[in-house]
Amino acid sequence: MSDTEKLNDFIKQSSNAVFFGGAGVSTASGIPDFRGKGGLYTGDLPAEVYLSHSFFVRNTEKFFEFYRSKMLYPNAKPNVVHSTLASLEKAGKLRSVITQNIDGLHQMAGSRNVIELHGSVNRNYCLDCGEFYGVDYILNSKGVPKCAKCGGVVKPDVVLYEEPLSDTEWSRAYKAIEEADLIIVGGTSLSVYPASSLLHNTNGKILCLINNQPTSFDSSATLVIRDDLKRVFESISI
Repeated sequence: MSDTEKLNDFIKQSSNAVFFGGAGVSTASGIPDFRGKGGLYTGDLPAEVYLSHSFFVRNTEKFFEFYRSKMLYPNAKPNVVHSTLASLEKAGKLRSVITQNIDGLHQMAGSRNVIELHGSVNRNYCLDCGEFYGVDYILNSKGVPKCAKCGGVVKPDVVLYEEPLSDTEWSRAYKAIEEADLIIVGGTSLSVYPASSLLHNTNGKILCLINNQPTSFDSSATLVIRDDLKRVFESISI
């Protein structure tokens, strides 16, 4: 039995599957990952600096210059990974998607129970009055986006470096992993903490890892598929 056949068999037998994904889920949609060739970790400063809370506070205009050019992909569309996950949820096989991505493509594909550990570019709030703005407001603004209601700075609802994760989203993710009988991990190096620590809570569960490169959790996995995520998902039967 091939690895993809084993994965399909695990999905067929599961009654409470969870998918945990990272940047590699969206690369086939034209959104580069952070660490891959041509990714964001290039240039004069690493992305961790530009996307840190302290840089946002001290260099707000430069933050938004980087953010608009590197983090926003308004023309990106869901790929087969997103659409397959949405179909698995609709079929009652997949209970939730836990994502480290901020692009909103899972929801665009039709997934309803999406846990966004790092927030979303599609939500933006005034730091002073809390007024909500969509992603187009950021895209169409110049310099530092200001609130049309009170003039305050409008900040993306994304978790920057040096900022804590949302307690609500973390609790939802922990509960989803805790209750799952099958955990499928794809498109993530599992090197971003604390998100990766969720997988310490997988004892007694079937853990399937799909990634081109080795991860620190490979030895704990039931099944490791060292292949392109898109190609693997094209082989999943629903």
